[in-house]
Amino acid sequence: MKATPCDKNTALKKQVSELAEVLKTQAHKLGDHGLTEQEFYNSGLFRGAVEQIRGEFVASMTPKREFVSHILNHMMDEGFIRDWLSAGSKNRHDYSVTLNSGKTAVIELKGCLDGNNTNIFSRPPHADEFIVWSVCTNPSADPGKNLWSGIHTRLSAEIIDRNQRVDGVVLWDWVCSTLGRPCPKITSEPGRLKEIGPYKLPPPCIYMFPATIPSPRNNPEPLPQRLEDVGIIEAMHRCFGGRDEEVHSVFFTARYEGSDVQRKTRIERNGDMQRESNFTSIKRD
Repeated sequence: MKATPCDKNTALKKQVSELAEVLKTQAHKLGDHGLTEQEFYNSGLFRGAVEQIRGEFVASMTPKREFVSHILNHMMDEGFIRDWLSAGSKNRHDYSVTLNSGKTAVIELKGCLDGNNTNIFSRPPHADEFIVWSVCTNPSADPGKNLWSGIHTRLSAEIIDRNQRVDGVVLWDWVCSTLGRPCPKITSEPGRLKEIGPYKLPPPCIYMFPATIPSPRNNPEPLPQRLEDVGIIEAMHRCFGGRDEEVHSVFFTARYEGSDVQRKTRIERNGDMQRESNFTSIKRD
């Protein structure tokens, strides 16, 4: 059962593991540190360098923002949206988009969805629509595992517990359809790739959420919205050649189990179930 049609490249993951092993055992030969092998590994120099590189990759938003700028500028040039702007660092969201209908769509930009950062969001009062856009630029990441973690483990709990409505999730970045993340949408139809600036992109993976907050007593299983109900997602889908049968519908079911609020998540594509959870309690400290 897969939450997303795309796959990780298992061969690449194996190569990454092998390279990591080489680095762990041969790193003392790199650089001009003047330390013996034992001194090198006892000094914390290697671990510190690894953590610094990791932090730089995680913290740098510049490539992600450049990617989003290319996408939104293209959508505006092609007439799928009216305008857009970056919300700036003082806001709890990343972009505001003016749709052709005049409505305002707000985008929250996230990484691979498997970390605690996914839980940090707030739908602003002026948003007619609010979506989460996952830009996961780690080629060795598992998109299906990360997406499921984001939707079921994190977003569903925040939506129900904090009454934070999310209209959908878009999984899409420049690693899609590369060697690191093969895309079945273009495997037999490479002509579906669209060249935007430095990127060659397949259509985005789209997940439609309910329009109302699941509630155990009054609204236990609201239906997912249709594509045309969320203008920013429909604009992405149409602009980049998505097909309606590729769109995912996300069902959240809420219930009480004793004093616990529990939720269950089900993802369908074209009417076929892709993945379903058991009922899971929402835990809050």
